[in-house]
Amino acid sequence: MTSSRTTAPGSALDPAIAARLKRGADGLVPAIAQQYDTGEVLMLGWMDDEALHRTLTTGRCTYWSRSRREYWVKGDTSGHVQHVKSVALDCDADTVLVKVDQVGAACHTGDRTCFDADVLATEPPSDQ
Repeated sequence: MTSSRTTAPGSALDPAIAARLKRGADGLVPAIAQQYDTGEVLMLGWMDDEALHRTLTTGRCTYWSRSRREYWVKGDTSGHVQHVKSVALDCDADTVLVKVDQVGAACHTGDRTCFDADVLATEPPSDQ
């Protein structure tokens, strides 16, 4: 089942790309933003067909806000812009990887990345 956002008439996403996408029940796919030159993972957002289309055609990352239920362009209010360098689908076409040039913080908390404040401890594998 897909969201009405995904199947709405007038969707401008290339039909060949839309046909490949495997969306969740809410019509969304996870979108990972990664710094293009260092490989640093910056954040995870959500995209539907329209957000992906806007990302591909404007050079700026557009996401769907699940909490606000609206589109948002990264940096429009904060100034922390994501300039798109490349966009790829994973092998299952259920995740989008957007390589960006991040200006300022990627995380809404003001941190460079959403993944640096709560690093979990791991245990080394036991020798057998």
